[in-house]
Amino acid sequence: MVLPITANINSLGHLEIGGCDTVELARQYGTPLFIMDEATLRGQCRTFMQAFGAKGIEFDVVYASKAFSCTAMCQIAKQEGLGLDVMSGGELYTAIKAGFPMDKVLMHGNNKTPEELALALDNNIGRVVVDGFHELELLDKIAGEKGKVQPILLRITPGIKPQTHSYIQTGQIDSKFGFGLQDGLAMSAVKKSLELKNVELKGLHAHIGSQIFELGSFAKAIEIIMEFVKQIKDETGFVAREFNAGGGLGIQYKAVDEPSTIEEFASVVVDGVVREAQHLGLPVPKIMVEPGRSIVANAGVTLYTVGTIKEIANIRTYVSVDGGMSDNLRPMLYGAVYEALLANRAQEKATTMVTVAGKHCESGDILVRDIELPHPEAGDILCTPATGAYGYVMANNYNRQPRPAVLLVNNGEARAIIRRETFEDLVRLDASIE
Repeated sequence: MVLPITANINSLGHLEIGGCDTVELARQYGTPLFIMDEATLRGQCRTFMQAFGAKGIEFDVVYASKAFSCTAMCQIAKQEGLGLDVMSGGELYTAIKAGFPMDKVLMHGNNKTPEELALALDNNIGRVVVDGFHELELLDKIAGEKGKVQPILLRITPGIKPQTHSYIQTGQIDSKFGFGLQDGLAMSAVKKSLELKNVELKGLHAHIGSQIFELGSFAKAIEIIMEFVKQIKDETGFVAREFNAGGGLGIQYKAVDEPSTIEEFASVVVDGVVREAQHLGLPVPKIMVEPGRSIVANAGVTLYTVGTIKEIANIRTYVSVDGGMSDNLRPMLYGAVYEALLANRAQEKATTMVTVAGKHCESGDILVRDIELPHPEAGDILCTPATGAYGYVMANNYNRQPRPAVLLVNNGEARAIIRRETFEDLVRLDASIE
């Protein structure tokens, strides 16, 4: 079972995280409920910083806030010395309200609006990662109107197709992201950037996908990008001083998963860049990486209350809970697979094969399929681990379901860092026509 580092079973047989009894948290705060373990979050941040720091090069670890964004998470990243990657005006505004240093923020997105770019420039954002020619010219225009020169990276698609779900592959030729190498658009973007007066090209960015176990894809992408850096130098004289290798390091969702370690990832990235730079006669650039899932996923769990149990003889037993696709869309969107346990009966032997179903009016609203649990009963507290990434941030109000609260737990203390939505919240933006 993949649980936060502080998880254990207490004397009552209850799952405990961060020194807090999860069954008591469910009683106090209600369910569905996200729980984030602060020790795991900070531990992952520190492991990334130490792994890259040990390599003796100039680097930035930039937290990809799309994985889990809120004021408190931005503040944790800031306190641990990380930068921040945002891809929308909302994520940027959250960083601003969290007091995040703007010079350590990078803005992504394949279709940034004029309003988002203006907000970024008004707050002196560190880097804009430019994704297309329209954006490049728009950014130059807005920066000129504001009397600024905006530092940028260019997002390059290296033509790498890693082994992961097709929805989270981003480095292949057929991608909505970035400037392609094969069709010459990447070089055209470099030359255009160097011509413009209100942007300053600092380097290149390449993110090939997410939830990647095989590090060879990263090594190949680095080789391709560094060869392109040499080509740029030969054709224009410009030397890229920054290289952002993106994120995508896979994590454990199930006990049988065997992802690479953070240290192995750091070695592949840094050693690859240094080796290629030396081979090509280039200076070693500042190296950036953008972990998101690998920082927050295993820090989080979701709690549900079991309700209806439907047994279909010789076919399946459905255990329905009080959440589902409105708080965890990934099983429906990607076919993501999770484990589960009963938090209030954590020591009991699993004896019954069940399928955990959500409460929404979709047959596909299945959270966990065909898993063994102790014989479930209505009122049990069911826990799905590894929901810290792309859980709350993808939560929605389908069937007018309020989004859950998020608790941060540490040393026996639980703090609500995102409050639960109420029915009143659901109608707050509605307008009556009577």
